[in-house]
Amino acid sequence: MGEFSARDMKRRRKKFRWRSTRYKRQLLKLWKKTPLEGAPRGKAIVLKKKGVEQKQPHSGIIKAVRCQIIKNGIQVTAVVPGTGAIKHIDEHDEVIIEGVGGSQGGAVGSMHGIKYKVVAVNGVALSEILKGKKQKPKGA
Repeated sequence: MGEFSARDMKRRRKKFRWRSTRYKRQLLKLWKKTPLEGAPRGKAIVLKKKGVEQKQPHSGIIKAVRCQIIKNGIQVTAVVPGTGAIKHIDEHDEVIIEGVGGSQGGAVGSMHGIKYKVVAVNGVALSEILKGKKQKPKGA
């Protein structure tokens, strides 16, 4: 390392920064590349209700909705948790979706490619509707 090697030393140092997870996250901003764009929850409009078959070795049909996120128009499939919960959701309802909680923002268990779940319908929490404490408002 000589008297005029500062530029070289700086360039060499830059390579090692990429080993730091914090630095990588800061520069790549990968969390913003998901459909929710880094937000914990998002509003979406239900396009259609559908049943999704489970992965092996489980058998059964997962009740889900295909919905379009309002802020960017991306379509995603979201599971509707709870027994009989799908009956309380109609097409063109406004739902709030959030991640299912799988590793690295992926699917959980035997749900094939489903990364999101419905939390609220037309501004009312799905859990409240299922308990019978509140009713879903008519219309969006």
